Amino acid sequence: MRQTRNIQRAAIAATIGLAVSFAPPALAATATSSEALRSAVSAPNIKAHLEALQAIATANGGNRAAGTSGYEASARYIETKLAAAGYTTVRQPFTYEQYATVGATLERVSPTPKAYAYGDGFLDMDYSGEGDITAPVSAVDINLAGDRASTSGCEAGDFAGFTPGNIALIQRGTCTFRIKADNAAAAGAAGAIIFNQGNAVPGEDRLGLFGGTLGAPQPAIPVVSTSFDNGAELAGLQSAVMHLAVDATITQTASFNILADTGGRADRTVLVGAHLDSVPEGPGINDNGTGTAAILETAIQLKKPGSPALTNRVRFAFWGGEEAGLIGSEYYVSQLTARQIKDHAVNLNFDMVGSPNFVRYVYDGDGSAFGETGPNGSALVEKVFLDYFKSQNLPVVPTAFDGRSDYFGFINNGIPAGGLFTGAEDLKTADEAAVFGGTAGVAHDSCYHQACDTIDRVNDTVLEQMADAIAHSTLTFAMTTSAVNGTTKGNGTGNVDPEYKANKLIK
Repeated sequence: MRQTRNIQRAAIAATIGLAVSFAPPALAATATSSEALRSAVSAPNIKAHLEALQAIATANGGNRAAGTSGYEASARYIETKLAAAGYTTVRQPFTYEQYATVGATLERVSPTPKAYAYGDGFLDMDYSGEGDITAPVSAVDINLAGDRASTSGCEAGDFAGFTPGNIALIQRGTCTFRIKADNAAAAGAAGAIIFNQGNAVPGEDRLGLFGGTLGAPQPAIPVVSTSFDNGAELAGLQSAVMHLAVDATITQTASFNILADTGGRADRTVLVGAHLDSVPEGPGINDNGTGTAAILETAIQLKKPGSPALTNRVRFAFWGGEEAGLIGSEYYVSQLTARQIKDHAVNLNFDMVGSPNFVRYVYDGDGSAFGETGPNGSALVEKVFLDYFKSQNLPVVPTAFDGRSDYFGFINNGIPAGGLFTGAEDLKTADEAAVFGGTAGVAHDSCYHQACDTIDRVNDTVLEQMADAIAHSTLTFAMTTSAVNGTTKGNGTGNVDPEYKANKLIK
């Protein structure tokens, strides 16, 4: 989910035209212009929040990861600011299994021994099973020719004739890594090596080493990832024998979401969310201090004297455990009943909105760029963003609902969603550089998930542009009388901790 963020993109020329090429349902006019709110949600105030988050990380081992003192201090900062603005804040607690690598090894025993360096030649997949094995390698339904279209490992039939006890060599593509791993384990594989697909996707690395997550609970076998070239080389060897080992820990981790509501109609709740946690490797100021700070400042300004009375309730959500696999937001949605899901009009998600080598991305709610639409109403969310950026003469490009941020649980349960993103580890294309400036061939954020994701790397210009769009979209949906709501049945019971129920945040 969050280990990599490979973003699909359409051609720039087609994208710019997209902003005016479709007509989703009309949105009722807002009761007031967003200009005053946009002016109030100022860059200096947002940067002040980022400075506070940076100081918190520095004082707490360099990070703000879920379950740590850095996360707790970050939460207290958010709660203090919201309380001062007039909000009642509530913590929604949850626990999850947190994966940590102790050590991992991948080496070719024969023919011609070869060691693969961790972090360069291979990576263990998050939530990999543990094990230390030496065994022959068997390729599973791979395709190294033409467009390298691959469904390798996606079906049990792919393992017909597989020798139990061997290591499965599986190509990336089509289905989730977890499905591939589980099918390999069911076929008797002692371990699995998943190599990159090797196909061409503009602006996306489908050749090099990649990371990924299998999701909890751990599968029965150790699973690692490697590059396309490494996988193709192994596939071409006769009787290759590999040594594969993964040693990892699983820790029961307690974390929480922070929720705060405005007034307004509870049956048309506008959920504005950003994840508060960082990765353990760094302070997470772009990922996702920028989204956190922008929605925090929007919430504060909505409570200032003279602000309009909102038609619909806005719930500001600061998610925990996102970096471990969207844990907090998934938990939130899992607790909703069918009625509560219908009471959610829309989810607006903001994750990384200050990337140094940025592109202005808008989620493709109507599916016109990538063929996969969000739930009914998602096209309307996209249109609000596209119309806004058009009014500001700021070009944007679409990005797919690829399941890599906190909107995922919402769209999976029929709640309309949308949001903004400015890029992570993918390389900026020449076309993107021509439109947005910056440097082609360099990552949108070369410090993604690293210790160097600090405040000095945030692009203030795009941060302010995105913050204005965040304020505009929040107010637009808070004031509209259009009925756009979740439609799918919920699985939750509505049961939450007593404090949560006492504050009647879910009804």
